[in-house]
Amino acid sequence: GLLQKVRETPPQAQLSGEERRRNLKGAFRAHTPGAVRGRAFLLADDVFTTGSTMEECARALKKAGAVRVYALTAAVTRFGT
Repeated sequence: GLLQKVRETPPQAQLSGEERRRNLKGAFRAHTPGAVRGRAFLLADDVFTTGSTMEECARALKKAGAVRVYALTAAVTRFGT
């Protein structure tokens, strides 16, 4: 795929919102930046809880030159429920 996880991260399930953001900070990068530059992308995730995964994936794509990043999810949950 276009995104590569560059380091292992602990499971998100038992982490607070801030811990989730810190846990994933810098965990992804564009595998092939040339394939990203100047393009728009749609990220898809099954469940959106805090948005940390989407945020970090979008950050990696934007850093590699993506012009727009959209997000699509099948379900949204309230954090802590």
